[in-house]
Amino acid sequence: MSSVIEEPPTDLVPNSEEHGPDVSVLTDKVPEHLRAPRALAGMVLVLGFVYVLFCSRPIWHTDVWGHLSYGRYIWETKSLPATEPLLPFAKGMPFVDAPWLSQLIGFAAVSTPRLQLAGLQGLYAIMVTCCGALLAWRSYRQTRNGWFSLLSLATFLLVGSIPLTVLRPQLAGLVCFMFLLTRLTGRSIHRSDWFVIPAVFALWANLHASFFMGLGLLGCFCLGRALDLFRQTGSLRTVWGDNRVRRLFLLTELAAAAVLVNPYTIRLYVEALRFSSNENLEDLTEWHPLTLREDQGLLFVGAAVLLAVLYRLSPRRVRSWEVLTLVGLGLSTMWSTRMIVWWAPVAALLLAQHSFAVWRAWRHAPLIAEPTPRAGKWSFVTAGLIWICFMISPFGIAVIHGKHVDPSRSVSPFTPRFAAEYLTKNPPQGPVFNTYEWGDYLQWAGPKDLQLFVNSHVQLVPRDVWIAYMQVIEQRSGWEEVLDRYGINTVVVDLANRESLVKRLKDDDKWQSPPVERDGQVIFHRKKPINSHPAKTDLANSPEGSVKDTDPSGAH
Repeated sequence: MSSVIEEPPTDLVPNSEEHGPDVSVLTDKVPEHLRAPRALAGMVLVLGFVYVLFCSRPIWHTDVWGHLSYGRYIWETKSLPATEPLLPFAKGMPFVDAPWLSQLIGFAAVSTPRLQLAGLQGLYAIMVTCCGALLAWRSYRQTRNGWFSLLSLATFLLVGSIPLTVLRPQLAGLVCFMFLLTRLTGRSIHRSDWFVIPAVFALWANLHASFFMGLGLLGCFCLGRALDLFRQTGSLRTVWGDNRVRRLFLLTELAAAAVLVNPYTIRLYVEALRFSSNENLEDLTEWHPLTLREDQGLLFVGAAVLLAVLYRLSPRRVRSWEVLTLVGLGLSTMWSTRMIVWWAPVAALLLAQHSFAVWRAWRHAPLIAEPTPRAGKWSFVTAGLIWICFMISPFGIAVIHGKHVDPSRSVSPFTPRFAAEYLTKNPPQGPVFNTYEWGDYLQWAGPKDLQLFVNSHVQLVPRDVWIAYMQVIEQRSGWEEVLDRYGINTVVVDLANRESLVKRLKDDDKWQSPPVERDGQVIFHRKKPINSHPAKTDLANSPEGSVKDTDPSGAH
């Protein structure tokens, strides 16, 4: 008996044409211009972590609150102050409020009922993340390697860590600086730069007076290009005939002119230049020269030494703008610690570029890496990561759900919250002597008519008033008479840093003992109040408190 093998019906045989395409050869339906490399998703993950970290950090206790107070004043009066409006002992002092737009934006963020303190935290995190994103993007464009982009980001955050801990208008200026750096380090000047760069400087001049850093960067690129050409050709005619040199020179002129689009026009230049020469700044640590006794000094030296080694080993051509910028900003940092925030991103970018060049040379690979493949799935992953990081941050939670973190966790522990609440419930009689670090928050959260001695905007304080402040803080000879002469009836100081002053006030029978004390915040009241008011003595018109002794720039 023969066996017959029947073939299955043809309609049951899988057919690729009838049952869809093979999954192994599916095409990417995402448009080419929307596809992202895998490195972008990885970098967004890192930047998302940076955003959530900075968004969750408590707001620092110093000058941010002073800037908010000025923003509130501008909003309520619908005008910019011509003289110092908040400090009674600086009454009549000319005031150029350079960061007025930053102050208004900050006040709008914190006064929005749905946002409140989360609005400030979100604004802070967005600015820091924008700086990191611009730096990482430019590093990736130069190296086509995500790991070296991550190296530049880590270097920037580490070297500039201390200035980045404080929310202040300077961060808005830093975003502008980073944007300018990414545009200038491109291969060519685009047509859009003739409009974009001047527009950035016009905005920068109203956000913060650090626009000089941008003009200096433009100057370094222009002069650096000229030096490179002169070194190669030895001809000045060739230098001036170079299109890039001429375009950079014209861009610098346009940027300088765009700065004049501000409420103070040319006065902003004058006051910004005078700011660093203010004598009161000499008593503030962040304006002191950089030293190796500080962690920030060690990080600066470590990054500088590493860059020097990389420059020795790198096969990449060293351009003159790199030397001009690194040396110029490096010397400024050594002169004033606060300048490290401008040196850090430039050093981080160059460190990534030259370390990548050394690595490629070690591997005997071309200096110009091939573009990495792009895929639509990484675009979706990137978008998802952005949404997740936003959603879990305090700012995102406030925007989406209207919920807020406990205020005690939203501000730094050193913030004088108790002192502000106590003074609001028990309004002081006459002027209040306070530590300058606390003046800003007391001004923001204390009673409306609080007459503070100083705040962190020390450039607005008349010289004789600042000398008197330092005389009391350091308990120099005659410090008790200073409190009497200025009619001080209330003293608010911190126990952690002013323990000696607190002890001497406790021993002085003019002041009530024991004082009001909580969480390291000590409040003294005079037993017999002095009936005086700072308005009776116009210190700003006295020879000691004249305008020449004080920089009225609001560029703090």
